[in-house]
Amino acid sequence: MRIFLLCVCFLIQANAYAQTTIKGLPTSLTVSSYIEAYYSNDFTGLTGGTKPDFLVSFSKNDLPSVNLALIKGSYAGNHIRANLGIAGGTYMNANYKAEPGLLKHLYEGNVGVRLSKEKEIWLDVGVFPSHIGFESAVGKENWVLTRAFGAENTPYFESGAKLSVTSDNKKWHASVLVLSGWQRIKPVTGNTLPSFGTQIVYKPSSNLTLNSSTFFGSDKSDESRQMRYFHNFYGIYKLNDLFSTILGFDIGLEQKAKNSSAMNLWFNPIGILRYTPSEKIGIAIKGEYYHDKHHVIISYGEPYAFKTYGFSVNFDYHFTNHLLWRIEGRTLQSDHPIFARQDGTASKSNSFITSSIAISF
Repeated sequence: MRIFLLCVCFLIQANAYAQTTIKGLPTSLTVSSYIEAYYSNDFTGLTGGTKPDFLVSFSKNDLPSVNLALIKGSYAGNHIRANLGIAGGTYMNANYKAEPGLLKHLYEGNVGVRLSKEKEIWLDVGVFPSHIGFESAVGKENWVLTRAFGAENTPYFESGAKLSVTSDNKKWHASVLVLSGWQRIKPVTGNTLPSFGTQIVYKPSSNLTLNSSTFFGSDKSDESRQMRYFHNFYGIYKLNDLFSTILGFDIGLEQKAKNSSAMNLWFNPIGILRYTPSEKIGIAIKGEYYHDKHHVIISYGEPYAFKTYGFSVNFDYHFTNHLLWRIEGRTLQSDHPIFARQDGTASKSNSFITSSIAISF
């Protein structure tokens, strides 16, 4: 908790300083800060001080921690845009552990140039949030406190170049990406093949968003290259002022071996229903399933196939626009006894409760 309070003080002071120093400059320059502290406790005797390694957000067990402490500067001009975010916390420790040196704290860093005076066509280069999925590392942007299987096991961030275009009526957005790999800033040693991605977003109305994202490339060296092909689809629909829903489905294929025509398959359906009776209160239920028989993405629980259901109930309370309290109960149920326990046995289920306080400026 001492760490949390220190981080809060730092972000308040940094934000106040930034607002003071940019006064008088173009309003397109903004500075924001975000910190989310949490406590999570397992009910089924989970061994060790961390969650299973396929859960990379809110990963500490029975230990008050900071998931993400972020300060970010953004510039949005008519022809140039840029973002720089520096962060720490258990989210950064888990997701950036493969990155060297100061890159472990580079949440985001990119520059974009508008290529047309008449059209919204941009070329962005650097490190930016992933084009895959509907959940962000910034918790307040999500409907549920802990992240879904799909978010935790697809890229949260990516690096490379992105060419994007938005239609004049703002209903269509499309991107083509050249990337350094599957959630990589520094490419895998010995891999000379870039990865590629696409994204198409369609918003026919303010109540409906449809997204299709792809990834194809390799996350291994040239010597042991196995091509990976992945597609993410989701739809967000606002039924009325009270209820909204998200439905998504991920599917991926990866070669069993280099130059092989045989493929390993994994897939992940998810559904979330959210109820917002007021501006301050949000309630959501989530159901999901992750099937990775051959451990392409999730190696946890070997030698058993990873076939796991997840269910959760989430409650949000916004004290103010800057202060959010959340609590979520979640249970995971597997086909096999994959969850290690302190008594040396393994269980088919894993249940835990997580609560967080998020402060943003």
